[in-house]
Amino acid sequence: MANVVVVGAQWGDEGKGKIVDWLSLEADVVVRFQGGHNAGHTLVIGDKVFKLTLLPSGIVRPGKLSVIGNGVVLDPYHLIAEIERLEAQGIEISPQNLKIAENVSLILSLHRELDAYREEAITDGLKIGTTKRGIGPAYEDKVGRRAIRLTDLADPDALDEKIARLLAHHEPLRRGLGLESVEAAAIRAELLEIAPRVLPFMDATWDLLENYRRDGKRILFEGAQGALLDVDHGTYPFVTSSNTVAANAATGSGVGAKAIGYVLGIAKAYTTRVGGGPFPTELKDGIGQLLGDRGHEYGVNTGRRRRCGWFDAVLVRQAVRTCGIDGIALTKLDILDGLEEIKVCVGYRLDGARLDRMPASQTAQANLEPVYEVIEGWQATTAGARSWANLPAQAIKYVRRIEELIGAPVALLSTSPEREDTILVHNPFQDR
Repeated sequence: MANVVVVGAQWGDEGKGKIVDWLSLEADVVVRFQGGHNAGHTLVIGDKVFKLTLLPSGIVRPGKLSVIGNGVVLDPYHLIAEIERLEAQGIEISPQNLKIAENVSLILSLHRELDAYREEAITDGLKIGTTKRGIGPAYEDKVGRRAIRLTDLADPDALDEKIARLLAHHEPLRRGLGLESVEAAAIRAELLEIAPRVLPFMDATWDLLENYRRDGKRILFEGAQGALLDVDHGTYPFVTSSNTVAANAATGSGVGAKAIGYVLGIAKAYTTRVGGGPFPTELKDGIGQLLGDRGHEYGVNTGRRRRCGWFDAVLVRQAVRTCGIDGIALTKLDILDGLEEIKVCVGYRLDGARLDRMPASQTAQANLEPVYEVIEGWQATTAGARSWANLPAQAIKYVRRIEELIGAPVALLSTSPEREDTILVHNPFQDR
């Protein structure tokens, strides 16, 4: 049996929540390994809709252990608010089904304030598109070795020294930006107030996961955002502040690299993006509007309308390679129903030259022109299909052509937000 990593193969918002929920039925443990509460997952189970931003998707399933790994940056106040919201929907959450890494770094109010100030101060064309929730500044402090971690809340006598080290960086920065000073006592009070509510969930999760692995339990690693937002391999600087590629499942949870067996990439049958940054296949016409309306393309966290465009096989093929993707879960095929023709990006042109990859240069990325292959559309519906026999022949041709272009097979095909409306080709938990 393979432990499975689920990653977005585009710019996020690919429908990972539904796929993780579908896979979690076979998993014993579900792990979030990076990001913060800037990742929105929507789960539709029966007549209930659950919107998660920080908690692993497995939390809504009885009998599953959910783990927030050390690669996440944790806003403890948001955590408690999200727990309370789910409990109001009838979900039971306790230290028995939720564990948080003791070495996870915390997001504080000063991180949120700094994040919002920076984003608002930047000229529109240069905005990164951050959710202003403090994720980036919290990662900066983690790398700068001045973060407050969850385990620090259990040692209040040592907090003053850690807060002083944090403020030695932030106070000069805030003065330079014209922001009001932050008192060490205020940070201490902020931490001690929430400590009793979050510390019961703390554990040495790396050790816990290794024990589960040795016992033959199935572990599902859940990524946030998408591979094209990876801080190293994405469209820098229009990226998130963490590594979103599959390899970070090991680093961000504390398991050895050999614990990962199968990498499942999630991709829409078209492309969307929230916030700024390059988007070679973006459609600013009626087709783009149609895709957005049909697909209800609004961010779970921000409510911002997503930019929409044709499927970019170049970018997904790049994600397949940087993540080591074994199979793709293709989502929202039904949104393309009824189109006379569908375009797929198979390359780029830059200054007259043909490219088969996304260059690293920000200037080059902004000037790419897509090279399209036109594929005949289909007039029948794919919505709710649960087998290949329910799909129009031309829709199957579209899927097969995508497989050829990205260099990876389609393992799952999602045809609606409902968990049951899924065509299984390969079971990731059993294919390795």
